[in-house]
Amino acid sequence: MKSNHCFNYALLLLTAAMSACALPKPSFTYGGAGEAPAPVEFKNTSPKPAEGYHWDFGDGNSSEEPSPKHTFYASGTYAVKLTAKTGNKSKTYEDNISIKAPKFCLVLIETDYGNMLVRLSDGTPKHRDNFLKLAEQGYYDGTLFHRVIDGFMIQGGDPNSKNAKPGQQLGMGGPDYTIDAEFVDSLVHIKGALAAARTNNPQKSSSGSQFYIVHGSPVTDGQLNQTEGGRNFRYSKVQRDAYLKVGGTPFLDREYTVFGQVIQGLEVIDKITAQPTLPGDRPTSDVKMKIKVIK
Repeated sequence: MKSNHCFNYALLLLTAAMSACALPKPSFTYGGAGEAPAPVEFKNTSPKPAEGYHWDFGDGNSSEEPSPKHTFYASGTYAVKLTAKTGNKSKTYEDNISIKAPKFCLVLIETDYGNMLVRLSDGTPKHRDNFLKLAEQGYYDGTLFHRVIDGFMIQGGDPNSKNAKPGQQLGMGGPDYTIDAEFVDSLVHIKGALAAARTNNPQKSSSGSQFYIVHGSPVTDGQLNQTEGGRNFRYSKVQRDAYLKVGGTPFLDREYTVFGQVIQGLEVIDKITAQPTLPGDRPTSDVKMKIKVIK
């Protein structure tokens, strides 16, 4: 009986020693990889739980969550690594994930209140290409939404707003060129529309850099009829339905060039327009932006 007890105790010690020497065995699967921006859900399929995990997504970002979700904002192949750690031992599993380029021209506007994903229109090539050029140059990074009006719009793109002093008057900065107006039947000022700001000029030429995003207010059929009569054009059923559903600023149609639409993050506009403002409509706390081209 005593010998049996000693044998069982020795076996227990051996098992514990083997367990202590065993390396963790990380593994994972994923779903959702497609076109950028691609939100990918990772599932940790490691056979035995480790004391900790570290994910390296291959794009400069990481996570310590067991099964994270991560969005890839550019096309390409990423070497994603999962490292499992137990005690002073670790092991890494790696798999390559391919993200395709988007079919449409997209930009991401990042703010402290969230991000807005915007699709630029191919029907306004001059405005599209100019906006892309400036965004890729980092022109907008660190600038402000310097004019914010609840129920109307949020305006930015003035280079003078970068590091602007409190109370500094803004809204007159930009490159030394304008862009010819590009009015397109399919693009109107519904909530989330991206449009070019401009000075009061007979050609309705746009600012070289300043833009606004429509917040808008509720719209009625009567308002749409009035705009049609005054501007000599007709809204499609889709446009009417959109205006009646989400609101907008139809009185700006055919006056200012719309060249894109927010397709994700409309709630960010609501958050920004809810901020208190000073005389001149500048928010009391700076609303900075960064714009990234998705490609």
